[in-house]
Amino acid sequence: MTTLVHDTTEAVCLCQEYNLFLKPIAKMTLSVALPQLKLPGKSISNWEVMERVKAMVAPEQFSALRLISKSTMDFIRFEGEVENRGVVKILLAKLDGKSIKLSGFTDILKVRAVENKMDFPTRYDWDSFFRDAKDMNDTVPGERPDTIRLEGLPCRWFTLPDGPPDRPSEMALQTIFQGFGQVRHVDIPMLDPYREETLDKNFNTFTFGGHLNFEAYVQYQEYDGFAKAMDTLRGMKLMYKGEDGKAVACNIKVTFDTSKHLSDVALKRRQQERLRILELERQREELKRKEKEEEERHKEEERCGEKRDEAEEEEKERRREERIRKREQKLRDREERRNLKKVKRRQEEEQKKLQMKIATEERRLLLAQRNLESIRLIAELLGRTKREKEELARQKEELARLEQLEACRREQEAELRRVELEKGRALDLQRRERELRERLVGNLLKKAGGEGENQTSTQPSALTMHKGDSSDLNDTKRSQRRQKRTLCLGLV
Repeated sequence: MTTLVHDTTEAVCLCQEYNLFLKPIAKMTLSVALPQLKLPGKSISNWEVMERVKAMVAPEQFSALRLISKSTMDFIRFEGEVENRGVVKILLAKLDGKSIKLSGFTDILKVRAVENKMDFPTRYDWDSFFRDAKDMNDTVPGERPDTIRLEGLPCRWFTLPDGPPDRPSEMALQTIFQGFGQVRHVDIPMLDPYREETLDKNFNTFTFGGHLNFEAYVQYQEYDGFAKAMDTLRGMKLMYKGEDGKAVACNIKVTFDTSKHLSDVALKRRQQERLRILELERQREELKRKEKEEEERHKEEERCGEKRDEAEEEEKERRREERIRKREQKLRDREERRNLKKVKRRQEEEQKKLQMKIATEERRLLLAQRNLESIRLIAELLGRTKREKEELARQKEELARLEQLEACRREQEAELRRVELEKGRALDLQRRERELRERLVGNLLKKAGGEGENQTSTQPSALTMHKGDSSDLNDTKRSQRRQKRTLCLGLV
C-alpha cells in the first residue's frame, strides 16, 4: 500500500535515473491489556484506545496506526509505523509499560510496545536451503543463491519514459537493480501472455492505493551482487520521489528464488512451451481456417441449390404477380377514369366558385378604391381650406403690420417736419443773434470814443439781451437732440 512520505532524510538512493530510493521500515507493535467486562452489553471502543495511544506519543505522530487481526478478548494489538527509525525508540519509551484510563472503566489498561522484527531471509537461510536441497546444483545459474524474487512492485515506477504508463519494462528493472552487481537475466511474468498457459498457473496483479503492482525476478551474474542486494533490501521499503518533490513509498516483499525460475532448464522449458503453444495456436488457427473454408463451401453449395429453387419460385411468383398486376392495372385504369371525371367536375365547380369569389373581391376592391378616393378628396379640400384660412390670417397679420409701419412712418414724418421747423427756428435765431452781435459790435466801435456814462448804461443791457438769446438757443438745441433720439427709436 503506497503512503505519502514527509521525511526523506533516511532514504538511500536506489536508482537516480528513475527517482527510486530505499527507506527503512520503522514499525512497532502495541498490545493493550483489556479488563474483565463485568457488565453485560458494555464494550471497549478500539477507536478510543487508538486516540489515547496517539495522545500519549504527542507531539510525535504515527504515519499509520491500524488494528491487526491477532487481537483477542484479553488484549488489543495495534501495528504502528513512523517516518524514521530514530522515532521508534522515543515512542517505545513513551508507551512501553505505561497505562491508559478509559472513560466508564475503573480498571487501568496496561500498554506493551516492542519494535517489529523483520520477516526477511538471512544469509543463513539461503545458504542452508541450497546446501540441503537435493535437486540444486550450485554450479548452475538459477540453482544457486543468485536470483531475487520481488513482489508488490508498482508498475508506474518501472516504466520507460516513452513507453506505456502502466506496463513495466524489463530494461528499466535491469537498470534499477544492476547497481548491486552485473545482472544476468530479469523476468516479469505478467509481460508474457503465454505464461499462464505455460505453467498452468494464474499470475495475478494486485492493486494497492490505485497503483498496479507486479512480480519480478532478478538474477545476478555473481553471488556478491545477490548478497549485496539482499542485504541492502533488508528492512527497506521502496520510495518514489516525483518531479514535484512529493515522495510516496510502498512495502515490497523480497525473497530468494527457490523454484529455479531463471535456470537454463526452466528458461528452455518455458521457451519450448511457448513455441509449443504458438504452434498449437497456429494449428488451431489453421484448423479454424479450414473449417471456415469448408463451411463456406457448404454454404455456397447450399446457396446455389437454394438459388435454383428460389429462381423457380421467383419465376412462378413473377407470373402470378404479372397476372395480378394486369388485373390491378385494369382496375386502376377504370378507377383513374372515374377519378378524372370526378376531378373535372370538382374543378369546374371550384372554377365557378373562384370566379364568383373573384367578382366579389373585385367589387369590394372597387368600393374600397372609391372610399379611398373620397377620403383623399375630402382630405385635399380640408387641406385647401386650412391653407386658405392660414393665408388669410397671414395676409391680415401682414396688413396690420403694414398699417402699423405706415402709422409709425407718418409719426416719424410729422416728427421730422417738427424737427425741421425747430431747426429752421434755431437757424433763424442764430442768424438774428449773429446780426445782433454784429450790430452791437458796430455800435461799440462807433461809440468807442463817446462818453463813459452812455457806454456804461448800454453795455449791461446788451449783455442782458445776449444772455437771454443764448439760453433760448441752448433750449432749442436740447429739443432738437430729443427729437432725433425719438425719431431713431421709432425707425428701429
